[in-house]
Parts: sequence; structure tokens; C-alpha cells
Amino acid sequence: MIAGVSTEFNPPGPEDFQLPPIIPGVDWFTKPVLVAGLSVVLIVWFFYGASRKSAIVPSKLQFAGELGYNFVRNSIARDAIGSQDYMKFVPYLCGLFFFILLNNVAATIPLVQFPTFSHIGWAYSAAILSWVIYNGVGIRKHGLLGYLKLQTMPAGVPLWLLPLMIPIEFISNIVVRPISLSLRLFANMFAGHILLLVFVLGGEYLLLHAGSIALSGVGVITLLMGLAIAGLELFVQCIQAYIFVVLSAQYIGGALADEH
Repeated sequence: MIAGVSTEFNPPGPEDFQLPPIIPGVDWFTKPVLVAGLSVVLIVWFFYGASRKSAIVPSKLQFAGELGYNFVRNSIARDAIGSQDYMKFVPYLCGLFFFILLNNVAATIPLVQFPTFSHIGWAYSAAILSWVIYNGVGIRKHGLLGYLKLQTMPAGVPLWLLPLMIPIEFISNIVVRPISLSLRLFANMFAGHILLLVFVLGGEYLLLHAGSIALSGVGVITLLMGLAIAGLELFVQCIQAYIFVVLSAQYIGGALADEH
């Protein structure tokens, strides 16, 4: 043990996600806020640059922008909402996808290394925004009572079963959806990042402070496993952005549909 320096291993926990403010005294300006702000700037710059000088033979930036936009438009919005109504929701879904993606991938970027959506408030905010949109468009199309009827009274259900089905469908389609949508994103980002911390910090401790050649070897293996987990976590970060936006699009499509 080095004098004045503790070599006791302190396992990571939820407290490691409570980051101090970047500017002392400005409590709201933390790393998640900075990452979210930078991601918005990057998204605006990317799509503005990709569309500013459109050409028949696209530049690399234009090609990348069209690839990302077409992916959200064709593979998510059109498939989930339908060819009649999907275009009006493409800007929202495209912005949402890339915002979540960049904030998730930030966890694997050196010097940043923090997923914004590992803070539950960010996940709730994104889910509530989608909840407001899909319920709003459903009410606008069908009226409040008509929309509630579509969401709580499945077609073909016998009348005697409706008293049981209506509250179940209401809770499932109206109440639970934003909760499940946000918790899925939050839980994956939180669990993946804390697992990565366990392997990296545990490997560093075994390698440098365990005081045993055998344990140092285990530390090397642990760090290598941490790298593998980082790769897996990058995959999960991308998948979770996709799942969140696909579900948001499906909810919008379901709200616009005439029958369920």
C-alpha cells in the first residue's frame, strides 16, 4: 500500500452516475447535459452539411446523410406507420433516432464515456414526448372518445368480456407504454455501463494493487473481457436506439389505425 493512498477495491455503483457539475456552482450543467447539447449540434451540422449542396452524384457527406435518413424513413417510419401517413413523422423519428444513438454511443467515446440515458430522467423525457405525439395524433384523427374506444375495446371481443378488457387495455396502451419504453432504454444503458465499470476497475485493481502475479494475470484477462464487453455494449447502444424509435413509430401507426 502506498502511503496516503488506499488500494482497497471500491466496486462501482449508482453513485458513480451522479456526476458533479462541469462548472462549479452551475448544478444543472453536468456531463449528460453537455453530451446531449453536443449531440444536437452534431446532428444539425451533419444533416445541414449533407443537404446543403445536394447533387446527383453525392459527396461522401451527402451519401451518409441520405443513408441515415432513408434508413429511418423506409425501414422504420414507412413500415410501422404505413405509406399514407408516415412522411409527416419522419423528421421527428429521424431526429429521435440519431439523438438517442449519439447519446448512447457517447458511453464508448474516450473522454466522454457516459451514456446520457443511464439517467432515468432523460429516458422518461424521450418516452413522454413520443407518448404525447402518438396520443395527440390519435385523438386528432378519431376524437377523444373514438380514440379511447379504439385503444381499449379490441375488435371481436364479446360484450360480456369488455368490463375486464377495457381497464387492461387502457393500462397497457395508455399508462404502461411510456414507462416500459423509458425503462427499457434506461436499464440497458445503466446496466451495460456499470458492468463495463466492474470489469475495467476490477481488472485495474487486480493488475496493479492485488500484490500477486496470479491475480495480476487475472487482471489482464479481466481487462480484455472489459474490451469485449465494450464491443457488446456498442451493439446494444445501437439496438436500443433502433428499438425505441421502432416502438414509437408503431405506437403512432396504431394510434392512426382505424381498427386493432
